[in-house]
Amino acid sequence: MLRITPVTLEGKLVRLEPLRPEHREGLWEAGHFEEIWTYMSVKMAKPEDAWSFIDSAMKNEAEGTELPFVIINQQDGKIIGSTRFLNISQKDRGLEIGFTWLTPSVWKTAINTECKWLLMRHCFEELGCIRVQLKTDSRNLNSQRAIARIGGVHEGVLRNHVILPDGYIRDSVYFSIVDREWPAVQEKLHLLLFGE
Repeated sequence: MLRITPVTLEGKLVRLEPLRPEHREGLWEAGHFEEIWTYMSVKMAKPEDAWSFIDSAMKNEAEGTELPFVIINQQDGKIIGSTRFLNISQKDRGLEIGFTWLTPSVWKTAINTECKWLLMRHCFEELGCIRVQLKTDSRNLNSQRAIARIGGVHEGVLRNHVILPDGYIRDSVYFSIVDREWPAVQEKLHLLLFGE
């Protein structure tokens, strides 16, 4: 059984803290860019959307189905995005890393890679997960390449999986990493981040 409790995960580039109401203003500042939400099931078009984002995440956390994080830039202490554990299966010792978004100024940097490394290391080495899954919109080729680059194994496509706010019916592409693959994935992530 997984024992998921709020935790802060710290790296060289980012700190992942449990998402809380006091993060609302910083979350809005980081998330009010339309291009972030193209493939997401929510939008952040006005400050109230940041409030709703946090309220919904914390409700799911209270129900034990999610553990949301805010992503903080270690360089300046500013919020630059959010990510979470979701679809938590305590009995089957698995979960999903997802609902990840970053402010555009840090796109194509090592920040997302470090976030995934911190989260997966916690999953496999602290929580005892045997499976971590990731998914993305079938149109989001950049995300699919990024997941494959860090060692995610393509599993398949769930067709007509999610209806987005604009009415688009999305297919979701699923990837996973299982416990026996973690040492090789850890090595690959370490090389990407630290070059050693």
